[in-house]
Amino acid sequence: MGALKQVIVVRKDLGMGTGKIAAQVGHACVLGAENVRKSKREWYDQWERLGQEKVVVKVSSLSELDKIKKHAISLSLPWSEVTDAGHTQIEPGTVTCISIGPAPEDLVDKVTKDLKLL
Repeated sequence: MGALKQVIVVRKDLGMGTGKIAAQVGHACVLGAENVRKSKREWYDQWERLGQEKVVVKVSSLSELDKIKKHAISLSLPWSEVTDAGHTQIEPGTVTCISIGPAPEDLVDKVTKDLKLL
């Protein structure tokens, strides 16, 4: 098995501050890793051994995020969605970001390679 990575895709249309984005990305990393630890243990173990590569990219809308999520699902990639509790900057139930993987890099890249870094 080759390299594995996790990609976090963040919505930039919500006007979240830097700290809020950092918290949302943290949630996505943990949710995604736990999902893969339970469902694809061999991927999780290798990802953990190789340094837990993470990349954070951005999209400009919920519809763009949904398109990315659907592409990941079509390739049977593990994904997790972060929905905000609404205690601070945004409304409760707002989808802020998704994680894809950790999964084989070549598969993740099919979904995220054209997205810009955050």
